[in-house]
Amino acid sequence: MNKIDFTREGREVLSLESRALGQLADRLDARFSRACELLLACEGRVIVVGMGKSGHIGGKIAATLASTGTPAFFVHPGEASHGDLGMITPGDLVIAISNSGETPEILALLPIIKRMGIPLIAMTGQAASTLGNTAVECLDTSVDKEACPHNLAPTASTTATLGMGDALAVAVLKSRGFSRDDFARSHPGGTLGRRLLIYVRDVMHTHDDMPLVTSGSQLTTALEEMSAKGLGMTGIVNAEGHLIGIYTDGDVRRSINQSIDVQTTMIDQVMVSDPRSTTADTLAAEVVQLMRQHSINGLFAVDPEQRPIGALNALDLMRAGIF
Repeated sequence: MNKIDFTREGREVLSLESRALGQLADRLDARFSRACELLLACEGRVIVVGMGKSGHIGGKIAATLASTGTPAFFVHPGEASHGDLGMITPGDLVIAISNSGETPEILALLPIIKRMGIPLIAMTGQAASTLGNTAVECLDTSVDKEACPHNLAPTASTTATLGMGDALAVAVLKSRGFSRDDFARSHPGGTLGRRLLIYVRDVMHTHDDMPLVTSGSQLTTALEEMSAKGLGMTGIVNAEGHLIGIYTDGDVRRSINQSIDVQTTMIDQVMVSDPRSTTADTLAAEVVQLMRQHSINGLFAVDPEQRPIGALNALDLMRAGIF
């Protein structure tokens, strides 16, 4: 086993692949634009095919397209010749990935794709190859050399192909006007989806579950309300029902440190006036940022007249997978 500087070797690989991406960006031209237009015009699904490492990259490209508004899936070209070709239908579009442009399993599909009249976009390191010459649009993903010292293992070339796929997906996403809400609907089960789909109204406590006392109440009454509702706080409302203050677990500790007599003290004397609040239609993820910014653990949602309509704390956001 040779003794090498692993950090230096790793940096060389990343530097080489970074240069490959830079060269790829410099080569983008009208062919890339036409490929994007073909994707936008596709009325069916985008079928991505590729063998070996190109297949792994193809699977990721298909997943990225599908999650950003372009229906897509990956088909293994070897399996396509044994029945899976039925997954490709008129109206679809095929993206074929092959660094050499001469992968036999992909070349076997070309006559059928042509006969079906399906547009073909090639991603290849050899634009003059059979695949490159057959495609409606050929995207050149060639690299000067692989990061592999023997210039054999697909490394820089797969990075370039992955980058090209991301470039296509994001360019088309922007053209479609694909929004944050659209993205969330494609990711309902993940953290991203939860952050973009869950609003304060989905996690807040309402009606009798809100800890509230009226202005002029004894501090002991506020403490009883805090204990009963279990949110670590209580809101204070005036005679019109407007939120005018808040009293939290932290305020309790401060009151004790100041030797305040809880039996005789009024809540108005120790509450925090004009507390921060939110609305029911605010994204829960935005409330997390508000809590972190101001070092608070809970707050109330209010209506336009500043009447409390809900309450939530950090634990509620943690249960929802947001915090």
